[in-house]
Amino acid sequence: MKNLLLSAIGFVTLQPALAQDSTQAKNPFTISGYLEAYYNQDFNKPENNTAPGFLYNFNRMNEVNLNLGFIKVNYATDRVRANVALATGTYMNANYSAEPGVLKNIYEANIGVKLSQKSNLWLDAGIIPSHIGFESAIGKDNWTLSRSLLAENSPYFESGLKLGYTTKDEKLYLSAMYLNGWQRIQRVDGNSTPAFGTQLTYKPTGSVTLNYSTFIGNDKPDSLRQMRYFHNLYGIFQLTNQFGLIAGFDFGSEQKAKGSSKYNTWYTPVLIARFSPTEKIRIAARGESYADKNGVIISTGTMNGFKTFGYSLNFDYLPAENVMWRVEARSLNSKDAIFTQNDTAKKQDFFLTTSIALSF
Repeated sequence: MKNLLLSAIGFVTLQPALAQDSTQAKNPFTISGYLEAYYNQDFNKPENNTAPGFLYNFNRMNEVNLNLGFIKVNYATDRVRANVALATGTYMNANYSAEPGVLKNIYEANIGVKLSQKSNLWLDAGIIPSHIGFESAIGKDNWTLSRSLLAENSPYFESGLKLGYTTKDEKLYLSAMYLNGWQRIQRVDGNSTPAFGTQLTYKPTGSVTLNYSTFIGNDKPDSLRQMRYFHNLYGIFQLTNQFGLIAGFDFGSEQKAKGSSKYNTWYTPVLIARFSPTEKIRIAARGESYADKNGVIISTGTMNGFKTFGYSLNFDYLPAENVMWRVEARSLNSKDAIFTQNDTAKKQDFFLTTSIALSF
């Protein structure tokens, strides 16, 4: 369910060597990849070794596993671009479980055409990263090891058409989307209604990014149609070379029933602070909350629904330009006893996670 942040570790693309003849055209193909292995200790020790159902990254507990691994081929010229990435890992198993067959392993597959010679106006079609949020499935691009509740419970990917425009000074980006649904490659059976999205990103300076994204659509069969309206806002502020802040807020509403004028709502704020004392070390702290009383996104069957707050502390070490080792301690606390330990309901869960990521 996210947009990619700028990271100190970029992909090192592998290209065939070009001849020294300056008249030879640049090879439009590049190949890149990503691997992230992890160990996640859940102190509630679930018997099935699986995290609570609202966590989709690093969701296998008390074992070493692969969260995400993919190989990506990119094609880019002045007027045409395309991406294909095939992936595996526990992230793919959790997030693509509703997709059929080989679609379960397609991380990205899209084609883009530049519609104007003078303007930076592109039309992209296919499976694309989500236009919602500041976090993505690629761990190295995020400020914290685990994803926020906000990110985990909004789309990481989407399928459809995207019309995007960037101003010449690259300070403003505008896009509109025609989508197959809420984190869907294949539309829900019995659903004939398209979904729509918009995104506005403004970068007044090189150290500030402001974003507002929306989603409108129905993610159920037509017989149960319930329109969903979703708003995502965030700001990224690199206050100094060493210190930065991210503030985010999501708000959503969905019809209580088909044709109803009443809505169930949910919202989630998050704040992340990161301090980088050296080029190789980063420390981040996060505070977050998620309120979904009526279980639109996260259903608990309890009196207060999913009303949970959490905090985490994250340490990153970069031993090489394309390698990141991370450790994170995370606590989640709920108003109702929605967690389980030894067949006993609990209001708290605590996680200690470590991962190592390689990009190439």
